[in-house]
Amino acid sequence: MLDNKSVLVTGGTGSFGKAFIRTVIDRHPDIKRLVVYSRDELKQFEMQQIFSPNEHPALRYFLGDVRDEGRLRRALEGIDVVVHAAALKQVPAAEYNPFECIKTNVIGAQNVIEACLDSGVSRVVALSTDKAAAPINLYGATKLCSDKLFVAANNIRGPRDIRFSVVRYGNVMGSRGSVIPFFLARKDSGKLPITDPRMTRFNISLDEGVEMVLWSIENAMGGEVLVPKIPSYRIGDVATAIAPDAEQEVIGIRPGEKIHEEMITASDSFNTVDMGDYYAILPGSADYTMEQYCEHRGGEMVEPGFAYNSGSNPDFLTVEQLRDLIENHVTGKAID
Repeated sequence: MLDNKSVLVTGGTGSFGKAFIRTVIDRHPDIKRLVVYSRDELKQFEMQQIFSPNEHPALRYFLGDVRDEGRLRRALEGIDVVVHAAALKQVPAAEYNPFECIKTNVIGAQNVIEACLDSGVSRVVALSTDKAAAPINLYGATKLCSDKLFVAANNIRGPRDIRFSVVRYGNVMGSRGSVIPFFLARKDSGKLPITDPRMTRFNISLDEGVEMVLWSIENAMGGEVLVPKIPSYRIGDVATAIAPDAEQEVIGIRPGEKIHEEMITASDSFNTVDMGDYYAILPGSADYTMEQYCEHRGGEMVEPGFAYNSGSNPDFLTVEQLRDLIENHVTGKAID
């Protein structure tokens, strides 16, 4: 679908953006234009050393903030597909600076929607987080608002050929600010801080996240919140995989953290479809019914009361599996 198309990625210099750009460049040499939209000139400069516009003529680097609707409209001229990955994501920072988070994650989301509606864009995929399901922190609440905005945007598209969908997944292995780089940086200290030994999280690799977004661009009908079936891990097992001899010091959970993360709540079960590799939470109002969606996508409705929780997930990564994944997807070499 991306051949001879123009694609823009907001937050394109982040961990996801880099992986997405790399994949698209490799798979779609005939892409017309591939735009990295972000606000940090240093990160764009550093990214250009890896992905040079001289070597990849379709690449563009566009300075701008999703808070600036006018700049977004300019950047979106001639764009066919938008992947919205820009967000403020650090839970403690969001708690301390709440309205800054709201301006980027909520107002910025609406700016993207308005600009896409007026610019001839045909597909929009917004990245979400497991923290948006039954949120207890401000970051999760802003991403839930963002999800609702993108789902509802399908109601105001009128005759335009545009579809908005959301991809919601768990912690990305090795992304900036995540626990794995934090533990790796401290593995030789002899002590790793553990928030709570009961804590679990969903886990997804960057490559898996990219594949899901590409699937959504190709297949989403509009209005879905798509959720992958992915494994969970225990925070203590991650520490053991990285530094098996280190002491694990329990420091307690931070404000706004959960022991277990959810991606689908029991309340969502009545609108959720199992599609094999993914779940789809369907909107309350859409151009299609659940039955039509199941027939079109080959899915089945989940049982009422179904919930998808990292603590009750039947698929858990072992310490050995975690070590292999970290070596393959994060460090690129054996952990000493």
